[in-house]
This record gives sequence, structure tokens and C-alpha cells, in this order.
Amino acid sequence: MSDLTGKVALVTGGSRGIGAAVARQLAAAGADVALTYQSADVQAKSVVAEIESLGRRAIAIRADSADAGEVTGAVERAAAELGGLDVLVNNAGIFPAKPFEEFTVEEVDRALNIHARAAFVAAQAAVAHMTGGGRIISIGTNLAEHAPFGGITLYNLSKSALNGFTKALARELGPRDITVNLVQPGSTDTDMNPADGSHAAGQRELSALGRFGTADDVAATVTFLAGSSGRAITGAFFTIDGGTNA
Repeated sequence: MSDLTGKVALVTGGSRGIGAAVARQLAAAGADVALTYQSADVQAKSVVAEIESLGRRAIAIRADSADAGEVTGAVERAAAELGGLDVLVNNAGIFPAKPFEEFTVEEVDRALNIHARAAFVAAQAAVAHMTGGGRIISIGTNLAEHAPFGGITLYNLSKSALNGFTKALARELGPRDITVNLVQPGSTDTDMNPADGSHAAGQRELSALGRFGTADDVAATVTFLAGSSGRAITGAFFTIDGGTNA
């Protein structure tokens, strides 16, 4: 396991699902963790309590990732209350799915703001607090590279922006010894996409392993990249989809 003793991490959308698993595993590796949430107050407090039970510091910050000011404010609060920032995990996300003709401009803007703009402005704010060895890790999707069904055009549009963002920012921040990577989950058993949901059977059929992944599967890769073992990895994509895109 990566040793993150003495490090501070911020996980956006960290109250449930993949974000909560990432927050727990970073804390288990030794990091103090701030997490943002929009409305899941009870879940956020539960994750904070779990992290504190490990002997780490933790705070939950209410912030809407569609609001650039709230995203920046969350970064600044995390750094101020926990004494710096070493790891930023851009995880907050939504899953807009319907025929593309039915989306309103407001829905398009919200998806782009949450998935693309929030990652950009969070990184801008975070790097001001990072010294050598900083880590920026975004959570994308395997669907950005392969679209096996309809109804996901807006989701793919907004998440695909992270692919170009990761490569370009890795090049820009490399001289400062800050790495930037992208983790691309496939079907993952969360409350947003449960393994026993109405659309689960079709997703399992697409997977080479024939099963959903877990949030802990994704978090393990994030934690690896956040630690010293990931120091030579930047501008890279890690697809965790059970072979769906194989």
C-alpha cells in the first residue's frame, strides 16, 4: 500500500460511491482527507467519522461542483484547515442519460461545469498549495473511449474533456514535479449504477470478466497513483472496466 503519512488530500464528491472509497483508502494509507459533497450530509459525516476512527483528520465541505466559486472555496478551506494540499482527486460527477435531442442548454452547461470546468478550477487552486510531489487525479469513464449504447452523448462529451485536460496539464506541471493522471472506471457497483439495477445485465455482458467492479477497485488505483509508487507516472490513463473496452 502507498504510504501517504503526512499528506493532505481533497476528494470532490467524496460522500458516497467511488469518492467515499477513495477518501477511506487515502486515509488508510496515512493521509488527512477533506471531501466535498452537495447534499448527502449524513453520508459525508459518516465518511468523516470513519476516517477519524483511523486516527486521521477529516473535514466535509458542502460545495456544488457546478459552481466554480464553491469549488475554489473548497480547495482553499481544505488547505487552510488541514495545513496544505498534496493530492487532489476530481471525482464529483453526474450521469445524464437520454436522447441527445432532449437535453436543454442548461443541462449541457451543468454537465460540462461539473465534469470539466470543476476539474480545471480545482486544479488551478490546488497547485498554488502543492510543492514537489503533488498529485492531481481525475475520475473519468471508460465510455470516453468506447460508446457501446445510445443515450450517453452528453455524459461522454463532458467526461471526454478530462482526457485532453490530463495530458496537457501533465506536460505543463511536469517541471514542477506534479503528476496528473486519469482513472477511467467502467461499470462500478454504486448507488448511481447498482450491480442489481435494471440495466446491469447488459453491462455485465459487455465485460470480459462478466461482472461489475467495486468502488474499492477504483480507489486502489487512485491510492497507488497518489503515493510514491506513482511518482514516475503522469499523463496516463488507467481503465478499470473488467475488459469492457478490450
